[in-house]
Amino acid sequence: MEKKVLVTGGAGFIGSFIADKLVEEGHEVRILDNLEEQVHKGKIPEYLNKKAEFVKGDIRDRETLKRVLEDVEVVFHHAAAVGVGQSMYEIEQYVDVNSRGTALLLDVLVNEKNDVKKLIVAASMSSYGEGLYKCEDCGEREIELRNEKDLKEKKWEPFCSECEKELKAVPTNEKKTQNCNSIYAITKKDQEDMVLQIGKTYGIPSIALRYFNVFGPRQSLSNPYTGVAAIFMSRIKNKNSPVIYEDGLQTRDFISVYDVAEANLKAMKTSSGNYESINIGSGRPLTIKNIAETIAEIYGSKVKPEIQNKFRKGDVRHCYADITKAKEMLEWQPKVSFKEGMKEIITWSKTVKAEDLFEKASKELKYKGLV
Repeated sequence: MEKKVLVTGGAGFIGSFIADKLVEEGHEVRILDNLEEQVHKGKIPEYLNKKAEFVKGDIRDRETLKRVLEDVEVVFHHAAAVGVGQSMYEIEQYVDVNSRGTALLLDVLVNEKNDVKKLIVAASMSSYGEGLYKCEDCGEREIELRNEKDLKEKKWEPFCSECEKELKAVPTNEKKTQNCNSIYAITKKDQEDMVLQIGKTYGIPSIALRYFNVFGPRQSLSNPYTGVAAIFMSRIKNKNSPVIYEDGLQTRDFISVYDVAEANLKAMKTSSGNYESINIGSGRPLTIKNIAETIAEIYGSKVKPEIQNKFRKGDVRHCYADITKAKEMLEWQPKVSFKEGMKEIITWSKTVKAEDLFEKASKELKYKGLV
């Protein structure tokens, strides 16, 4: 059945793919976006679906929210300030946009007349902090940040607090404690908690999708906060070695934006995931070193990663998704491999005129002690 849908942050990377898929399926789509200068330079992106209604506005404006929610049945909430490092010095901005913006959206849903029957919020794996581990003697273990003394001695893997044996990473499930270690992570957890709590209280079916590392076309290549893959692409393309901390064997979980969009539509159509937090990842760990080497291979570059053997405060060692819940509740599973997805994004990047802001941003982050 066709629905009238609102996508907040719908001009952004992930939101725009969700809007495309909704339009493709015949839904009536409205997009709310403030066209953030850092990402969009205040301009409507060329890729934005012409069949969707676009409203320029801020998630923190009550009258705007009341207007864009008119006749809407489903809300995909993606409006957010994005980036771990930046959040550690733009604290007020991140809390204001992510936490207060979501609070205002919920306040309008609760206190103003509307037809919303489903709310899906973009949550984040960053709220886990470190992933889940297992000790061969003591069983499943959760850790907070690794011991700084061990890191100075280049002991990169975490150790069991009981028997002191080296821990092995295992898939992180949704039951793991969320140990946020950045303002960004705290605000994403805020969004998730508020949406599910208000959803349960007022009977608004709600789902929080915890995205792992999302990648694909339309990812901002001139924004230094879009992730390691984009930064590696920029350096390799310019014949510079990707800089890798620790030994390069730390792992992450990369998931294609196409698979993420598919998961969102599955969440809209099913009731089995209502009031749940659900991991959306590939379930396959990739080492940072392998990510850099794969990107170099696709570019046909002989550039080798520069392994620093240094650590950065706050970095997690391993975190990859257990996607059992997504498979069971949403009947969803990822289809796009990292290599195939990277081939597409690299081909796409050659058609995009993007200013290279990485050097400027890196200097700023270094100055603030965040890299």
